[in-house]
Amino acid sequence: MPIPTVTTRPHPESFLDPKAALDRVIALYDGEIEYLRRHFRAFAEGDEPAGRVRAFYPYVALATHSFARVDTRLSYGFVSAPGLYHTTITRPDLYDHYLLEQFRQLIRNHGQPIEVGVSSTPIPIHFAFPDGIHIEASLTTDRLRNLREIFDVPDLALMDDSIVNGTFEPKAGDPHPLALFTAPRTDYSLHRLRHYTGTSPEHLQNYVIFTNYQFYIDQFVYHAHEMMADPESAYDSFVEPGNRQTENVRRGGRISGEALARLPQMPAYHLKRGDGSGITMINIGVGPSNAKTITDHVAVLRPHAWLMLGHCAGLRNTQRLGDYVLAHGYVREDHVLDADLPIWIPVPALAEVQVALEQAVGEVTGLNGWELKSVMRTGTVATIDNRNWELRDHREPVQRFSQSRAIALDMESATIAANGFRFRVPYGTLLCVSDKPLHGEIKLPGMADAFYRSQVDQHLKIGIRAMEKLRDMGLERLHSRKLRSFTEVGFQ
Repeated sequence: MPIPTVTTRPHPESFLDPKAALDRVIALYDGEIEYLRRHFRAFAEGDEPAGRVRAFYPYVALATHSFARVDTRLSYGFVSAPGLYHTTITRPDLYDHYLLEQFRQLIRNHGQPIEVGVSSTPIPIHFAFPDGIHIEASLTTDRLRNLREIFDVPDLALMDDSIVNGTFEPKAGDPHPLALFTAPRTDYSLHRLRHYTGTSPEHLQNYVIFTNYQFYIDQFVYHAHEMMADPESAYDSFVEPGNRQTENVRRGGRISGEALARLPQMPAYHLKRGDGSGITMINIGVGPSNAKTITDHVAVLRPHAWLMLGHCAGLRNTQRLGDYVLAHGYVREDHVLDADLPIWIPVPALAEVQVALEQAVGEVTGLNGWELKSVMRTGTVATIDNRNWELRDHREPVQRFSQSRAIALDMESATIAANGFRFRVPYGTLLCVSDKPLHGEIKLPGMADAFYRSQVDQHLKIGIRAMEKLRDMGLERLHSRKLRSFTEVGFQ
């Protein structure tokens, strides 16, 4: 029996109340998603639709005829010039606190209502099932063959990064973007995050630490379980790959979910707080490709800061194994972002992050002032895409590193910082010298094992303390205006 495929599109509504606007977005999204799911279930069971089945993302728009009445210290919550601004929205259940803050800032700064309606951008059927359900598994071969004829599927043409790259140009009469990411681009990344990290995206916290060694993860897991056993801890629960969750003892100490038998490519671990201001740590493995891949997707969750915490090669004879390197500049020889962020674009150090990292090193090591310089050096970090650069005639890269005044070399830090700059996510880098290949101290198994045991715990504690300092700083100070372009979107 044919099933109907036509619904009545609701009229747009305008709101000066941020909460009412959010409620309307949620209602529209839930209605569209349920419509898709209902028809897909019928299709999977053999019913023939009367035509193509389509549902559409809700949109949010702001029309303003004057410039914002805004405190210019803010880096978000306003648009650059009078005009019409528009974005599609997905997963308002996941983004409810974020959206409420964006709506509140826009209404306050512009004194104009927010319009909420249903867009003309279709929701792909795969994205109607955000819990990782493999929809093809429920279809027969014939049903699977006809899937594209009945439902919309992901369209890469709707998922490019032209807005974040600053290359988007609206057609005459079209609105300007209100957010960095469209709904399809966001949905795509949310699904990829589940695949790469082994955890649901709703567990990711607003402060993210990336590392390139499992040793750091092992220590993070150990510290997290200690915190779960402490009723005075500021953290409520700890989530591991497979969505295995351990609650703090003050909340009952319950453990739910099963750990994964095999870890995903870039496993994530989440030390959670109720407001999302906890710490997520992800082992990205080695190399700039992984670093770009994971930050491309984490960015859609609009974290408040991310840091790179890992090992590096020290390039100066005065450095010792175990010394820290605080990056204040980057030589970008990773190449994975050259097309999106040309290498002539400088990636500046962010003062707020630099200060937090330096203070955290001092607090954890017990050193300050001149003494702190004995264990930490601030300078340029070079990131390269060839792990075995030493096996070439290394005089040429060494000359470049010397000319750039580089003090350390790795394969991820510049990529993570550059993508932080590109996505307007405050970033920083604190590395630990694990070898000095130019001075005969190469990384060998016995030497590395001893180094890891002695240094990883302290380094991790520094990273956690730095994140807590950034959290305590407050968002309006942390989200730096350094990351705003000439015509920035209104959403953070």
